[in-house]
Amino acid sequence: MDIPNESSYNVSMSAELRMLETAIADFDREADDDFVDTRRLSAAIDRLQGKLCRVVAAARTRGDHLLAGQSACTWVAAQCQMSKTTAADRLCVGEQLRNLPGIAEALSAGQIGNQAAAAVICHLSEQVGEKRQYIDQDHWISYAERFSLKDLRYLTYEARVRWDCEGFERQTEEDFELRSLDLSETTGGMYRLDAWLDPVGGAALKAAIESLSNPLGTADHRTAKQHRADALVEMAQHAMDEGKLPRRNGARPHISVNTTIESLKGELGEAASQLGNGMPISSKTVQRLACECTLHRVIKADSVVMDVGRATRSVSPSQWRALKARHRTCAAPECDRPINMTSPHHIEFWARGGRSDLPNLLPLCYHHHRLVHEGGWQVIRAGEGVKFIPPERVIPRRVRGPGMRWAA
Repeated sequence: MDIPNESSYNVSMSAELRMLETAIADFDREADDDFVDTRRLSAAIDRLQGKLCRVVAAARTRGDHLLAGQSACTWVAAQCQMSKTTAADRLCVGEQLRNLPGIAEALSAGQIGNQAAAAVICHLSEQVGEKRQYIDQDHWISYAERFSLKDLRYLTYEARVRWDCEGFERQTEEDFELRSLDLSETTGGMYRLDAWLDPVGGAALKAAIESLSNPLGTADHRTAKQHRADALVEMAQHAMDEGKLPRRNGARPHISVNTTIESLKGELGEAASQLGNGMPISSKTVQRLACECTLHRVIKADSVVMDVGRATRSVSPSQWRALKARHRTCAAPECDRPINMTSPHHIEFWARGGRSDLPNLLPLCYHHHRLVHEGGWQVIRAGEGVKFIPPERVIPRRVRGPGMRWAA
């Protein structure tokens, strides 16, 4: 849409802005907030957002940011008190609305009820450049009315593949270079995971995690986030147990624990067992890890290693094969984890003298094995079988984030 001159443009902009401000003021005069039409209010806000996009784009054209000695994005972020990412989005939308007058008119009229939907179309216009002539604005207005924001975004991906295949592939490679994963240990010993994955890699990880995230019986009360966290750990442990991961320094990837007989038994006053990095862990956790582990006897004198014994396993390969022949799944009630996703558990704890023979062994998945050792559950013999007994008291869930302390 051509602009006749600067003064008439400013008058038009001011008139439209006063009209929108009047509409917002009408909502403020509503006597009872409980009965305000939320859909109408949201549409008015979206119209204002669309107006803001056009205003900041016009300010960049005039060079207002140059007077402040700043980039357009930095200037808009400071003026509107928003992040630079949001400011860049507003500038892009405002610029592209000039190239898409039909979309701009539909947004101003409330036909497109979601400013974010208009932004998706505007970003498509920026990405395809001169090929935006292929954008049938009436069709895309219809799409914005009919589809969710997620589906609308997928439609823009398909449009880019059709109209600008080379550009789409180039951006795909650029996005792939942004992939990253940060695994950091917090002050409380918990680990925090932060990652960016490409679409295929993310889909692969999501599919793998979802396959292990279903509740394991009616007594499984974990939250969805806890299911996903446990699934990720279970995947890592299963990969290490398979022995197919590359070796480091001649050894399979594994968890190392330094402990003593007294610490393993959980005797009071004894030094805590430690992970390989020196992080103390509870005796209950060590007892769980000891159910299936490789043991090295180390003799020390005044902290000096005097002798290292040969490695032995708490459960031999032949015993583990016999256990697999006897069970098809995890032995916990209602659990359908396949036997290859379990580890042997000593009914009478190995750390307390329990024997590593078949009558004293059960296959348990990661979740149920942890419940028995750290979660307060008990496994007792009942006739020819066993019975799982939950703890008597209900353990409250955490309502604070990892590493955070309760307020004084």
